[in-house]
Amino acid sequence: MSKKYNITVNGTAYAVEVEEVGGAPVVTSAAPVAAPAPAPAAAPAPAPAPAPAAAPAGAPSAGAAVVEAPMPGTILDIKVAPGQSVGAGDTLLILEAMKMENEIVAPQAGTVDAVLVSKGAQVNAGDGLISLA
Repeated sequence: MSKKYNITVNGTAYAVEVEEVGGAPVVTSAAPVAAPAPAPAAAPAPAPAPAPAAAPAGAPSAGAAVVEAPMPGTILDIKVAPGQSVGAGDTLLILEAMKMENEIVAPQAGTVDAVLVSKGAQVNAGDGLISLA
């Protein structure tokens, strides 16, 4: 018993006849056919503008410099707290990556605006760790 189907692949329509043999379909012929005219796409309804979300606790304030994770790893220790003054090169936290403890240091002097991670957290490269004002 065979069945005929129209199949479109990458914009080209094919007329395909499939014969069922032992429960597994087998393609017996495939010839391109004229593609049917595409149906006009309905214009999507405009989405309502989202309400501005309140900044989560520990979120950096506007204009704060965010220190990002240079590599994926686990936060072992946080050496600073919000409101603490730090100098350029001061250790902010310890990031374990590939069984090595890496000191993440302040790129500039400033005040710790927010700590964006917690001890034991898994981070990816580029994730925000600490913001400095």
